[in-house]
Amino acid sequence: MSFGQGGPSWGPAGPAGPGNNGTPDWEALAEASESRARRKKWLLIGGGALATAAVAAIVATAVITANSNHSDGAAGKHAGELPSASALPSETTEPEPSFSSVAPPPPPDPKDYISDAKKDRLPVTVNAFYPGKTLTSGDRVYAKGATHSTTRCATTTQGALGSILTANGCDQVIRATYSRNGVAVTVGIAVFKTEAQAKKTAQQASGGLASLSGSGVPVFCRDGAICRRTANSYGRYAYFTVGGFTSGKNVTKGDKDVYATGDDLTNFTFRQIRHRGEVQASAAADITTT
Repeated sequence: MSFGQGGPSWGPAGPAGPGNNGTPDWEALAEASESRARRKKWLLIGGGALATAAVAAIVATAVITANSNHSDGAAGKHAGELPSASALPSETTEPEPSFSSVAPPPPPDPKDYISDAKKDRLPVTVNAFYPGKTLTSGDRVYAKGATHSTTRCATTTQGALGSILTANGCDQVIRATYSRNGVAVTVGIAVFKTEAQAKKTAQQASGGLASLSGSGVPVFCRDGAICRRTANSYGRYAYFTVGGFTSGKNVTKGDKDVYATGDDLTNFTFRQIRHRGEVQASAAADITTT
């Protein structure tokens, strides 16, 4: 290998130093390197600024879009967010209940229908008050004997009761006899036009009802025999009992069977009269409400 005249040449490595003696100008190279570094730094700063501006523009666009969606009304609400009070409907389409300002009439009083003949229109018969062939009270069963009905009220009595019935305007007397284990009781209902007449008759009662025999029951409580007698009233009905032994024996206060039979028939008669009023009051209520 031969070297040309003037020493070795380094090619384009850089400008020569002073005097162009082939040695690189290190100062010039340093300035060039620093200049390139400054340019790179400014390029990075400029790129970062551009990126920041782009992000800001995207965020601003998103905010404008969100604001636009909020202005679209309830359809743009986020899930789970309650509507504002102004978005709620002001009226409902459901019908509201209505109430009458007129109070309903009170139900009829059953006693009104058995206190006056003008309202008490059901038939007055023995079977209407004493149906069937027996009467049961608790564990006691009584057999029904003879029955009787008449408008000649005084003929159904003993002593002063006949004249009292007549004086107070009795319209009819019905009677029925029940017996059990040698004890017999006749129960009778005297019918009046008003409650006041029936009540007065029960209060004035003296003497008593005449016993009714027949249909398997022998004569009892006649010929001076001592028997138990009762008198009551409810509505336009006064009702009486006379009870004793079919053997003719006198009744004493210790004869519980006689008292129990009389009380059973008295209570049953009261319930029958009351039921008569309930049936008619119920029918009247049905007519009023239809």
